Amino acid sequence: MSNSIDDIQKEVVEEFSMLDGDMEMTINYIMELGEQLPPMSDSSKTDDNIVKGCQSKVWLNADFKDNKIFFEADSNTAITKGLVSILVRILSGRSPKEIVDADLRFIDQMGLNRFIGTQRSNGLGAMMKQIKIYGLAYSTKIN
Repeated sequence: MSNSIDDIQKEVVEEFSMLDGDMEMTINYIMELGEQLPPMSDSSKTDDNIVKGCQSKVWLNADFKDNKIFFEADSNTAITKGLVSILVRILSGRSPKEIVDADLRFIDQMGLNRFIGTQRSNGLGAMMKQIKIYGLAYSTKIN
């Protein structure tokens, strides 16, 4: 994977900038991204994998292979599933250090908060925090 976290964030911001701040198109695009998220296995949809602090149900699971963390996620609402799919796209397949050190600026750069409202912004923050926690947990497993 040659693209850095910053490169992928820029890609995401550019994709959304083409929508010119149109609220309906932005929300629809977020939901489309959620539909493209690979399905999460039912065995991973456990209470342990529910992200605390989200109004919707969001499941986030991490798998550690070859010193990289791979995320799978799902949500019971289309918009939230789209939001978590963006995080998975940006952060999956990275080393724990890259995840812990990631400066996730795409939300502000996109002005995403005005599209998704306070509750979902808080939920998105909770998802990012959970991903960073996985990063910290797995950073201890690198030999």
